[in-house]
Amino acid sequence: MKKLFGTDGIRGVANRHPMTIEVAARVGRALAGRYCTARAKNILIAQDTRQSGDMLASSLVAGILSAGGNACPLGILPTPAVSRLAFASADNVAGVMISASHNPYQDNGLKIFKGDGYKLSDEEEALLESAMARLGSGSGTGSDDGIIGRIIPYDQGASEYLEFLTGCADNPQFLKGTRLILDCSNGATFRVARQLYASLGAEVATLSDDPDGTNINAGCGSQHPETLSAAVVQQQAHAGLAFDGDGDRLIAVDEQGQVLSGDQIILACALNLKSKGELANNTLVTTVMSNLGLRRALETHGISHCMADVGDRYVLQMMQFQGSCLGGEDSGHMIFLNDHHTGDGLLSGIRLLEAMRARQSRLSDLRGLMQTYPQVLINIPVKSKPPLDQFPAIARAVQGAEAQLQEDGRVLLRYSGTSLKCRVMVEGPHQAVTESLAQQIAGVVQKELGCG
Repeated sequence: MKKLFGTDGIRGVANRHPMTIEVAARVGRALAGRYCTARAKNILIAQDTRQSGDMLASSLVAGILSAGGNACPLGILPTPAVSRLAFASADNVAGVMISASHNPYQDNGLKIFKGDGYKLSDEEEALLESAMARLGSGSGTGSDDGIIGRIIPYDQGASEYLEFLTGCADNPQFLKGTRLILDCSNGATFRVARQLYASLGAEVATLSDDPDGTNINAGCGSQHPETLSAAVVQQQAHAGLAFDGDGDRLIAVDEQGQVLSGDQIILACALNLKSKGELANNTLVTTVMSNLGLRRALETHGISHCMADVGDRYVLQMMQFQGSCLGGEDSGHMIFLNDHHTGDGLLSGIRLLEAMRARQSRLSDLRGLMQTYPQVLINIPVKSKPPLDQFPAIARAVQGAEAQLQEDGRVLLRYSGTSLKCRVMVEGPHQAVTESLAQQIAGVVQKELGCG
């Protein structure tokens, strides 16, 4: 059973297990040992702006070199750049992004991509972790043939990534006359976001683009769009785009300063693809966390809807199984499989603005394409994660809420994939009812499983 990998790589507080230099070195050794060959041995490495990134990158590089692989540092770039650049050359066997995504700066993580641009599957993560366990922390962990790798800087990574993104746009100047404000979350997009949208013709202003190693995601970005909302209204911009710390998520703000959720964004993109005859298999994939309003809007427009477990890898698996080219999460993580192998906040922004231009409408009009049902999410710290169906009291609380909601809402309980928390989510027709039911269920979960 996996012990290190969560729903999106390895993550934790930097300089504490598992985010230590020892673990990072073992990841590097195991990656090189598993994926490098005599003909292809380059492993790409990028990082976001956290102060711990340099420490972990240095150890990861050392581990790769000791096992005979070549380490190719990309510097500060978004997570999806690693995926794209790993896929771009047969010499690249893997890529690692050093980031904890939307988490605070004290955390960090390792997201791993194969040479085909896709993240590791559960099975591949388990095999890599087994290889790491065999390596241990002692001596004799270098390459069997005594070959030591080299550092090969990949200085052209940013320009190649931007060239790829601009090539995804239907019209290379489609944003001419559009005023945009970008919130870069003091993270990995702080350089490339402005360059991208300006190159597509937009008049661009930026927020949170001055990282200092500790201000990533701090009251800004996709998790905190309040400042962006105010700036869009004040500067009379057509739209605002907010990214998370590693640039794989997008949350948007319309010209009225109202926030569009990931569900609202992906609905607009799905309808645009459908109008062009490009929505593969007429199917959209989201997760169980998507709002009930999205499902009802898709029914209205005759689009099939499939739900996957939470996590972009599971969305991708469902997309491939269903033959879909579009999938995502309400958190703003969206996959456009015709263009990319993973979620990309910058690409999502292009597709959303294309949908706005195609309808010759405002972003607020796209926001109105679905009715958002009140949704309350409560996180309860827990001591462990036993199966929830072992607790009759929890089951009775859920059944009671479902009986009250009927067809006008739903209840979802699940454990966090990255921390010791149980998430209680309730949707309902009215805010007061929804909050009351969520609090009732959360109280029972706290009593049965809580830390204190």
